[in-house]
Amino acid sequence: MATIAIVGYGQQGQSAYNYWKNPNNSITICDQSTPTNVPQGVKTRFGADYLLDLSSYDLIIRGPAVHPRQILDANPEHPELLSKITTVTNEFFRVCPAPIIGVTGTKGKGTTSTLIAKILENAGFKTHLGGNIGVPPLDMLANNIQPTDLVVLELANFQLIDLHYSPPIAVCLMVSPEHLNWHSDIYEYIQAKQQMFVHQKHTDLAIYNARNLYSEEIATASHSQYRLSYDVPPTGEETVDTRGVYVDGSDIKMLGTNVCHIDDVALLGRHNLENVCAAIAATWDLVKHKKGAIKKAIKNFPGLPHRLEIIKQVNGVWYIDDSFGTTPETALVALQAFKQPKVMILGGSDKGADYSELARGLVGSNVKYVIAVGETGPKIITALARYDQKGSVGHTVLSPTNSDMSTIVQLAAQQATKGDVVLLSPASASFDMFKDYKDRGEQFKQAVAVLAQAEK
Repeated sequence: MATIAIVGYGQQGQSAYNYWKNPNNSITICDQSTPTNVPQGVKTRFGADYLLDLSSYDLIIRGPAVHPRQILDANPEHPELLSKITTVTNEFFRVCPAPIIGVTGTKGKGTTSTLIAKILENAGFKTHLGGNIGVPPLDMLANNIQPTDLVVLELANFQLIDLHYSPPIAVCLMVSPEHLNWHSDIYEYIQAKQQMFVHQKHTDLAIYNARNLYSEEIATASHSQYRLSYDVPPTGEETVDTRGVYVDGSDIKMLGTNVCHIDDVALLGRHNLENVCAAIAATWDLVKHKKGAIKKAIKNFPGLPHRLEIIKQVNGVWYIDDSFGTTPETALVALQAFKQPKVMILGGSDKGADYSELARGLVGSNVKYVIAVGETGPKIITALARYDQKGSVGHTVLSPTNSDMSTIVQLAAQQATKGDVVLLSPASASFDMFKDYKDRGEQFKQAVAVLAQAEK
């Protein structure tokens, strides 16, 4: 009988239990907290010592929140533990019968993965979408995946750091420093994402962002002879890389061939053209250059929840939910997506980010007021003060202990006038005041709904 430790009992830990539970396995669930949904009769180890003595197990299933280093640090006399560690992502790659398209990057993974799936579906493929986007990879096996199907996986650094496989088509979007509270440094973050490319074969395909040095560096880990770039120049600038998909004026082209017009894209913001171009690069040959399948997908996909999602207009002011924007870089592209005067809601829990570039962008992007919240709120305002010498951007700092989303939205409404945009794009994680970015976004929507009701 094989002894198995499932380390971390979140969504993927539960998926691991359902996959490995059988009479031939003896499973122990290990977690720092005490989960409420543990099956009856299963062995458990909860609390601060949950990582101790793992050397006695034949197999260790690592949850994505648990760094492999944590397991080794808790068992310093057993370096061989690394050979026993696997993940649901590794197991899915091992058993999946269909070709996999993997998508990673700092931001845009969910949008690009969804676009890829929609293009493939429009071209007639049975397509399975999952991974970090919400469906644990092993749960996808219940959909009876066939060798003729295609699988699209959104893959974050947590899943990639010890990945032993690479997909035949691997896409790396823009990459900026993130999760430095989990990684030892930016180099480990980059190396984690490189694992999606490092096992590629000579005939596989590697796709990268031509204007992002980290993305290109990650893709160079591939052994493939086939590499495609995508290039979206700032408005008014020339394309610098035409060795793949690129924006040329108002057209999106693939190796010189017109694919569609940028006005065909339903997604808000020029940065989303990068996600569109990456999706085209990943699917162009698979759909046999069928422009119709591509155009249908990009025309009918307005985006995922909490990603520049238009919520409602109240008293002539548009409210936009970009709660998924958890880095300074994503907040910067979000504010650039709107020409109107903006009231921005910024701040949250601290992941060690630098807010200098965001602060410079706030001063130069028609932002009239900033509501700074959470742990990083004061840090953002300090950065803003260095660039806003004339005090052109008003601001309020709200303490996480005496404010909630209703207070935040009411203050935003007071500062906004007809024709403005209130933009929730926090540039920070959510864990100081909210359960996660979804909870933050949903509370924002509810607070806006209360405003709309009051208007009536």
